[in-house]
Amino acid sequence: MTVIVLTNCPAGLRGFLTRWLLEISPGVFLGAPSARIRDLLWDEVRQYANQGRALLAHQTDTEQGYTFRTYDHAWHPIDHEGITLIHRPSAGSAAGRAPEPGAGWSKAAKRRRFGR
Repeated sequence: MTVIVLTNCPAGLRGFLTRWLLEISPGVFLGAPSARIRDLLWDEVRQYANQGRALLAHQTDTEQGYTFRTYDHAWHPIDHEGITLIHRPSAGSAAGRAPEPGAGWSKAAKRRRFGR
């Protein structure tokens, strides 16, 4: 079983994936291609995703029974003692930080909008 999730990717890439996988929801593709086809599909996704993000999850012979790969995603898989976990950036990092409020924001609006 293979699942590919696309976010903000070109429509042509979505059309390309529907040749081998079923699009069960916008940007979510499901199927059971061979490992060779799955790797070729992932190479195409990485090549044509442009500014978008992609996630691939598939079955494998590990303790968890699956593994996943990401492309241009803020969350990254890491191996921890044989188990694959997702590493999320901390709230204080630049990638997860809310934009600074501009001039003209009241203190109450800043607290509501930016949590400060």
